[in-house]
This record gives sequence, C-alpha cells and structure tokens, in this order.
Amino acid sequence: MIRLAFRNLVQNKTRLLISVGAVALEKKLVLFFDAVFTGAMVRLTLYIDRAGADVWVSQQGVQTMHMSSSALPAPVIDQVKAVPGVQEAMPVLYATDMIQAKGNAYVAYVFGLPRNASFGRPWGITEGTAMPGPGEVIIDHAIAASAGLRVGDRVGVLGREMTIAGLTSGTSSLMNSLAFVTFDDFAEAHGQGKVISFVLVKVKPGESPTAVAARIRQNVPGVTVQTRQQFAHEERKLVKDMSADIINIMNTAGFLTGLAVVALTVYIATIARRREYGVLKAIGTRNRSLYSIVLVQAFLSVAMGLLAGILLTSVLAEVIPQFSEKLVLSISRASLLRVTVVSIFLAGIAALLPARQIAGLEPVTITRRG
Repeated sequence: MIRLAFRNLVQNKTRLLISVGAVALEKKLVLFFDAVFTGAMVRLTLYIDRAGADVWVSQQGVQTMHMSSSALPAPVIDQVKAVPGVQEAMPVLYATDMIQAKGNAYVAYVFGLPRNASFGRPWGITEGTAMPGPGEVIIDHAIAASAGLRVGDRVGVLGREMTIAGLTSGTSSLMNSLAFVTFDDFAEAHGQGKVISFVLVKVKPGESPTAVAARIRQNVPGVTVQTRQQFAHEERKLVKDMSADIINIMNTAGFLTGLAVVALTVYIATIARRREYGVLKAIGTRNRSLYSIVLVQAFLSVAMGLLAGILLTSVLAEVIPQFSEKLVLSISRASLLRVTVVSIFLAGIAALLPARQIAGLEPVTITRRG
C-alpha cells in the first residue's frame, strides 16, 4: 500500500517537485512568522531575563514593564531590604523613549541605573565603557550602525542631549532596543525626585525566589511582587494577547494554502492512475484499502513538504541574523508541534476529494476504456 502510494506520487517527478516545493514554502511561511514572533518575545523580556534579579517589585497592580507605568516611593527600597531572605535590593528607573539621531528616531526602553549597580547593568559591550557616567548613554550597536553613530557622538535621549559612552550587542529587535543612563540623569530629566520605577531583588543563596517574593508581599504594603519568571511571563502574555489576531490570520492563510496545494497534488496523482485503481477494484480490492493508499499519498506529500519547510526555516534562522541583528528567529518546539499536528489534519482533509473519486469508479467501464 505504501509502495503503491509512493509510486503514484513519484510517477511524475516534476509535478512532485512542484507540489512538495509549494507545501515546503507554505510551511516555511508559517514557521518563519512564528520564529520571528518567538524571537521578538525573547528580545522583549531580555532585560528581565538578563538583569540578574530573582524578584521584581513594582507599583501595586502593575504586572508588566511595557505598556505600563510603575511609580514607587523611594523608602520602599529599605523596606524590601529588611525582608528576610533578601540579599540585595536595587532601584531602577524605566521609561519608553526615543533615541533621536541625525533626524531619525528609534524606540528604546531606557533604564536609569545607580552608579554602584552590581547587577542590572548593560552586557555585551562591544565598544566603550560598561556603565554610563553623568550625561552619557549606552545604546545598542545595531541602532548606532543604522544611524551612523559611534562612541563619543551625541544623541537625544529623555529630552536632552547625551554622549554615547558605550555600545552593546544583542539588545535590539525590530521593534525596539535597550538604552542605559545614570539614575540621576534619568530622575533629573523626568523630574521624578524620590520616585523609582522598580526594585530589583537578589535573594540569598539557598533561598527560594518564590518564598522571598511571598515575604515581601506580606511585609511591604502597596506593591506587586513577582519572580523573574512570573514577570517575564506576564510581559510575553501581554504582547501575545495584543498580536494574537494577526498571527492567527497569517497562520490560517498559510494553512489554507497548504490544504489547497496538497489536495490538488493528491487529486491529480489519483486521477492519473484511475485505470490502476479500476483494475484493483475489479480484482476485489475494497474501497477501504484504496482510501488508505490515497491517505498515505497525502501524508507523504505533507511530510516531505514539512521536512523541507523546517530545513528552509532553520537555514534562514542561521543566516538572517548575520545580516540584521535586529531580526532574531527562534523556532520553538511548540511551533513545530503545532505545525506538524495541523499538517497531519490537513493531509486527512486533502485526501477526501480523491477518495470520493475512487468510490465512484466503475471497474468494468475503466478497464474497457483503458
């Protein structure tokens, strides 16, 4: 049965190549968009993941960093430090702003850091200093390259001119980048005085971040306390909820295209072998067995196209970041599983039309006409 199904598919190699290529392009399209979206999600929570804080403390009711505003009174820092299990607590200021350079504007998540910050600092420094000084800013080198900037040049950040003191790597995406200034410069630019955005907490060795977060919640009133994992999860969930409709539309369009391609391929391959199917029916082969042949054809077409699509996407995921660091592709297991399951379902649907053709075959008529 499998051998006959395979023979039907490879009888016309040009047709097979075109059909498998079309399915592969469709799968690549779906996987590519998922990979771009997943990569953007990784970059979205990059600072949360890399800052080194085990627990994040924000204003009451504020569970995300982006699309939110958090303001805490400065005395909260001492209250958090006094909680058992807290090794270190550090304040940061945060705002979404624009980096203005040479007539262009680039979206940036700007962080104000204390001069003595032991964590939460910039990383991946490619040029310049690792911490900004007064009147200085550290930006991503991909943004600097796009704007034709170098260390020592002046850019607009937080409504004032600042000198680029250093360049980071891997802190930008298609949507935004990270920028770092001193805590004092940030506070002065925003006129916030003794107000902070977040408290980053490191727990003592052997302590559970979840347990320490619960203690902070009990001992410090008027705050929202989340572990690093919880905070990152809320960030990703917010963006996924906002973009779910767009992603679903793109995936649906891709899957419908794949369904049409597979259905047409299997249908043509089946009709081209009508005489063989008629002979099989004439010698007593049941429709159920013939249906199985058509179904196997559909599965083989989808499987070959899926494997080719995964290979194409994997190659793109390696090559594209070499030319544009902002575009990061990350193929997730969830995406592969979803595409595989849907592809199997589509293969079954695609086999229905040719199966109906087989059911209507008259063995005597087919064999007489040839």
